Amino acid sequence: MDTAHLEGLIGMLTVLAILVLLVLPSVLGIARDRRIDRQIREAEQGRGEAEGLGPAGRPARRQSYFTTTVTHHS
Repeated sequence: MDTAHLEGLIGMLTVLAILVLLVLPSVLGIARDRRIDRQIREAEQGRGEAEGLGPAGRPARRQSYFTTTVTHHS
């Protein structure tokens, strides 16, 4: 490996290090936001279950029957 190859390698590693330094805060922020969103979802689900609410935040109701709509067609 001669001097030109070594300088090229050092240049590539420098550019790669700068790229990592620029991208790293974004990746950490995304991971943090996802963790916070997961914690919020878990807290909402826990509160809903404690209050007797279903997964959509509405009161849970039993499905013991169903209704249909009958329309008259001429």
